[in-house]
Amino acid sequence: MEAKIYMNKNSEQIIKDLTMMLLYLTKFQDRDIPCIDDKAIYNAWKGYNFDILNELDKEDYIRQGKNPSKSKYVYITEEGIKKAQELLSEYGIAD
Repeated sequence: MEAKIYMNKNSEQIIKDLTMMLLYLTKFQDRDIPCIDDKAIYNAWKGYNFDILNELDKEDYIRQGKNPSKSKYVYITEEGIKKAQELLSEYGIAD
C-alpha cells in the first residue's frame, strides 16, 4: 500500500490543512457583494483556532479584515481557493 503524503505531516500541519479545507467547503457568497470584476467572492465563518487563522492570513490564503477580533467571517483569496482544492485532492476528498 502506498503511503499517503499527509502521513508525513505533524498534527499541527494537519489541523491547519483541515481548517483551510473546512473554510473552503463551508464557503458562502454575500448576497450584497457576490462578485467583483466578474470574480466570485467567497467568505466563511471563522469559528476555528485563531492562531491558525492568523497563519492562513499571513500566507494570503484568507483575509480577516482590518479588525480580525471583531469580524465573524473571513474572505478566501484566490490563492486560498487553489490551496484548498489542492489539499482536498491530496487528502482524497471530493469537492
